[in-house]
Amino acid sequence: MIKFILSVIIILALIGGAIQFVSTAESWALVVNKEAALSSIQNGAMAVYEFFMGLIADADQIKGVDLVVDK
Repeated sequence: MIKFILSVIIILALIGGAIQFVSTAESWALVVNKEAALSSIQNGAMAVYEFFMGLIADADQIKGVDLVVDK
């Protein structure tokens, strides 16, 4: 359960922009900006929330579909 919560926090930080992927010819690294970590988690959560709210709003716009079962 703790691993799941930590992975969600890391994913939200990635979406929000606090963690950056830096690669060189020799290595790869994840750079964490500690000052922006909390706000980026909040920004990531808002981005995910707005994405799903947009999907729900688009689903409400589908009209004119009749489900009729003929026997």
